[in-house]
Amino acid sequence: MKEFIETLIKQLVDKPDNVQVTEKKGENTIVCEVRVGEGDIGKIIGKKGQTAHSLRMLVGAASKKIGKRTILEILD
Repeated sequence: MKEFIETLIKQLVDKPDNVQVTEKKGENTIVCEVRVGEGDIGKIIGKKGQTAHSLRMLVGAASKKIGKRTILEILD
């Protein structure tokens, strides 16, 4: 899941080398924390949060394949 999220995020930002995704695995859930370079946070969130919502929907659909709930957190 981490690689999938990294690929999505790197396509959206100006500085793909600064993208960091960390996974915290639980029994039934995976929490993926995303950090991006300075100035790229707005590109990940999008206007009125639409991009973030779309990313979370894609991650949720992909997580059904592995049978665990995945939560995407965007950090400063």
